[in-house]
Amino acid sequence: MFKINKSLTLLLFFNLFLTLNLNAQNKYTSATVAFYNVENTFDTIKSVGYINGTLPYNDPNYHIQIAEKDIPNYKTEEFNEAYTYENIKGKKIIRPLILQEEFLPNGNKRWNTEKYFQKINNLSKVISELGTDVTGSAPVIVGLCEIETKGVMDDIANSKALKKYNYGVVHFNSFDARGVDTGLLYQKSRFRVTEAKPHPIFIYGTDGSRKYTRDILQVTGILDGEEITFLVNHWPSRSGGESSSRPFRMEAAKTMKAIFEDLKEKNPNAKIIAMGDFNDDPTSASIKDVFNPAGDVKSTKENGYYNPMLPLFKKGVGTLSYRDAWNLFDQFISTSSLVSKDKDYSSYRIYKTEVYNKDYLKATEGAYKGSPNRMWSGDTYRANGYSDHFPVYTILLKEAK
Repeated sequence: MFKINKSLTLLLFFNLFLTLNLNAQNKYTSATVAFYNVENTFDTIKSVGYINGTLPYNDPNYHIQIAEKDIPNYKTEEFNEAYTYENIKGKKIIRPLILQEEFLPNGNKRWNTEKYFQKINNLSKVISELGTDVTGSAPVIVGLCEIETKGVMDDIANSKALKKYNYGVVHFNSFDARGVDTGLLYQKSRFRVTEAKPHPIFIYGTDGSRKYTRDILQVTGILDGEEITFLVNHWPSRSGGESSSRPFRMEAAKTMKAIFEDLKEKNPNAKIIAMGDFNDDPTSASIKDVFNPAGDVKSTKENGYYNPMLPLFKKGVGTLSYRDAWNLFDQFISTSSLVSKDKDYSSYRIYKTEVYNKDYLKATEGAYKGSPNRMWSGDTYRANGYSDHFPVYTILLKEAK
């Protein structure tokens, strides 16, 4: 039998107590940044875009949605040119929308108030859960795409699941032909907006005609005392084929890279997080060739880029599926200033990034079993549906002062 060394036991106990005590004193502040493609979230009102070119393009009233029946109440001019800020300057014009017809009470989907708020509540429940296992709270920042109007975002912010978080809304109507846009929700108690503006992406078809897509939304502000910029994206789709549509996404990537470079020129240590549905995977040319982001912290270059989705993609994780194959189109790309190689959390750094793919968000039967459980399959409605994408989120962490 061995004898217990009481002195050694006391020493070990003291060291353990000291370690636990020091760890307990290390308190952290956390913030979840989330992105969700909410798949064609339209309201029930037949509307058009009204553009007032006498206002600055980043004025929220520059491009608004009005009910079609109210057109006679607005001064308008005939307009037959391409939609650009310069061409529209000084003019007041109406922009028709092409997709909303099916999302009206008399459309194919018989879209009505009950179905609309069912979707709003479904989406809000999901958003309220993102990152709560770490932060204990709904996300501070939520980027959204495929929303029709600011009113849709207001309804999400004021939903039962999210109202208590007092979200502010940033939204600009784009020239996208379908009438869907990007937007940002933010908890007003944690984030103060200092600048917000849309960045158009200029892409052209083989015939030289302008093809309209969603703007890149830039929102800069102060998050818990730190300046951070968020870029919300929804790049051109793969309609017509991945190869033939690739140049459009390359142009979107170059536009986003230019925004990064402009912000870093003003502040080399700028913290920037781009999020969105890029309609490309982390290994696609638009991401790999334009940004060349590292997929792990240790390989991230100074003044380079970091894509935490890359290792998830290599493990087979996806956010949407097509023909039994998974894609990871929904991603985050950040500046290296948000990465810590030595676990330095003296200011906000990325702690973890996840795809939120809980079982209740998956289809349980049929050809799409295991895929995101969307509300619509063609014109078939499912009250327990959400979106054709899983949401993604990243958690920022810093030591509490």
